[in-house]
Amino acid sequence: MKKKDWTLTILLSNIFFVFLGIGLVIPVLPTIMNELDISGTVIGYLTAAFALAQLVFSPIAGKAVDKYGRKRMIVIGLFIFSSSEFLFGLGKTIEVLFASRILGGISGAFIMPAVTAFIADITTLQTRPKALGYMSATISTGFIIGPGIGGFLAEVGTRVPFFSAAACGLIVAFLSIVTLREPKKKTDDMASMSEELGKSGLKKVFMPMFLIAFIVILISSFGLAAFDSFFSLYTDHKHGFTPSDIAIAITGGAIIGAIFQVALFDPLTRWMGEINIIRWSLVISAVLVYAMTLAQSYWTVMAVTFTVFIGFDLIRPAVTNYLSSIAGNEQGFVGGMNSFFTSLANVFGPVLGGILYDVNIDYPFYFSAVVIVICLGLTLFWKRPHIEMNPKPTTTNEM
Repeated sequence: MKKKDWTLTILLSNIFFVFLGIGLVIPVLPTIMNELDISGTVIGYLTAAFALAQLVFSPIAGKAVDKYGRKRMIVIGLFIFSSSEFLFGLGKTIEVLFASRILGGISGAFIMPAVTAFIADITTLQTRPKALGYMSATISTGFIIGPGIGGFLAEVGTRVPFFSAAACGLIVAFLSIVTLREPKKKTDDMASMSEELGKSGLKKVFMPMFLIAFIVILISSFGLAAFDSFFSLYTDHKHGFTPSDIAIAITGGAIIGAIFQVALFDPLTRWMGEINIIRWSLVISAVLVYAMTLAQSYWTVMAVTFTVFIGFDLIRPAVTNYLSSIAGNEQGFVGGMNSFFTSLANVFGPVLGGILYDVNIDYPFYFSAVVIVICLGLTLFWKRPHIEMNPKPTTTNEM
């Protein structure tokens, strides 16, 4: 148990430092825009390049995780991440920045499915919800702390946060090489599905036990992206929020969401199961996203923002836990497709949200609420497949 706890700590450290590194660079992006005379449109394209690269490579990386091993893909992804941040720090032309963001998207496609599959391999069906809750909270914490540290480092130099992020990636990459051992792949979760899971990747996506979960990921992420991308603009234009007000709102929401992930996700999973958690989280999210358009006072907006992310933050670990519990020996595949559908939503959600925002600033929130309600309706037809247990594991070679 102690060895597994140490392994989980290393895996969570990998994710924490990667998302810390991503957060580090946020405060200096406006300065980089001014230095290179880059428009907001180009920044949008840079963001889209990251998401598109992750979108394209996630299915490939997911299959590679199952074929070549979890540890190998994590380490490769961390080295790519470090190279991406270092390249962005050196970048003096827009072409170099685009190359950096594309590498960043590829690194995300490698790391997330591998870490998720690794966690599934070292946990049981009973302990997995808590571990995945920790994983989601770790991601949120990295995002929370990153911008603050990045702002401090930017006082030394505008490129220092990028080089610091690159150093973080290298440190955890070498730590992973030294400390991680390739886990045994579990086949006990879905032994009765072994023949079905032998299908090609495209056919597996359309298997009923996977399809609804992937659609939920796509639609809920789409609604979140449409909401999240325009929150800062919305609160600035409609309520006159200052940058510090926006930072307080987002940070407060992230902290409360992380607390729910760590403290409540595991007991909620045991009590009502992943599918019911997703249904109720969608209800909460739809109500609060719509409530944002009705909020008028400063503290009402803050109250809505502090609580709206609770639903969103419970949906992702619930879907991830559901998929890992039915995936059997296909943990890399489901992790890759999870990342694929999230990236797909992150590419198109902000685009459509921007079009709606130009028509009426409330429309992205109306749209997000409607999309979430549609997703809720879909979950009413969602049932967990029957699972037969088989204790025989298979092993893979260590890196």
